Amino acid sequence: MTTSTLQRHLAAPFLSLLRRAALAGVGAAACALAPAAHADDNQYSLWQQTKDHAARIWDQGDSAIYLSGVAHHGRSTYTPQKLDELNEHAWGLGYGKTLRNDSGNDESLYGFVIKDSHRHPQYMAGYAYEWVFPIARTGLELGLGGTAMLMSRQDYFHSVPFPVPLPLASIGTQKAKLMFAYVPRLSSNKNNGDVLLIFGRIEM
Repeated sequence: MTTSTLQRHLAAPFLSLLRRAALAGVGAAACALAPAAHADDNQYSLWQQTKDHAARIWDQGDSAIYLSGVAHHGRSTYTPQKLDELNEHAWGLGYGKTLRNDSGNDESLYGFVIKDSHRHPQYMAGYAYEWVFPIARTGLELGLGGTAMLMSRQDYFHSVPFPVPLPLASIGTQKAKLMFAYVPRLSSNKNNGDVLLIFGRIEM
């Protein structure tokens, strides 16, 4: 399958969600932080700057394919009975754009669908930033950062997309990375959170 064909099949359904995920956070900040006397001008300026920045990533970034395969649930967080019920083969496919910015760090826009822990489709689209650290002279690099996304799951909010920030890490070359996103445990209750999603990103 050619790159152009892949873009048509994978990129188009996610474009609207990508824009909302990448822009929603800064748009909200603009509303909260802009001085009252110049609220309209400042809100527009921040919103326009964010849209322009997202457009730059999309226009100048390298196309990237995302491949998912593992969702590891913490063994001390989930009961053996619950682990037997859960799916850890989080097969999935995604498409995005990644730009190595002027500071030498990676900024990405992406859309991604995987099989969730209950074997239903989980849709994700958003923005990621990683600080990149070369590993000596090996040609490898370590990435540390985070992602802000919109996620849609059948078991949350009747599939209505909701915002999710997650820490992000990676190791590999600039063009091919093994990546890790972590869903923390947010309470002392068993059977929630503490999930490590392992996936790959290949730039073309």
